[in-house]
Amino acid sequence: MNRAAISIPEKLFFKIGEVCDICGVQAHVLRYWESEFPTLAPQKNRAGQRTYRKRDVEMVLHIKELLYEDQYTIAGAKKKLTNELRGASKLKVVTPEMSAQAAGTSPAPQLVPPAPESSAEEAPPAPAVRSRNIPAERESAPEAEVELTDDRREALRRLRQQMRDLLSLLDSDETRSKARR
Repeated sequence: MNRAAISIPEKLFFKIGEVCDICGVQAHVLRYWESEFPTLAPQKNRAGQRTYRKRDVEMVLHIKELLYEDQYTIAGAKKKLTNELRGASKLKVVTPEMSAQAAGTSPAPQLVPPAPESSAEEAPPAPAVRSRNIPAERESAPEAEVELTDDRREALRRLRQQMRDLLSLLDSDETRSKARR
């Protein structure tokens, strides 16, 4: 089965029978996969019927491909999906300087600030932050200091908000899956 060959209709919600027709599996198989794969979690409407979204249908197709074509076991497919989701969640912070550099409109941002001229109003250096993942012997190695500009602070604020949004989505998914059990 080639995933590109299957066209998913442009609808907001699909009933379980429609998903069965699109994906070529039976309803009991879909219900079993829902119990085995936490990433496949269709909502239920007021009547208690499963309502699949397009992303759910795509997930069903992907699970079917892993199990039937790539010959993964259920456990292997779970691991593969988990690794794929982890890889997709790695975010990259792009500051305005970086996007301008990619566009070729300005020179590369200066990561190490120039040596300040001696001044009585010079600010004290920022304290070193110890990372939990760096061994003590590597931590003492001198590193280039990165200037924290307003643009970078704003990029970090946006990243922090995005991370909070992702955590709240994950928490809501966990509570939904626990409520189903």
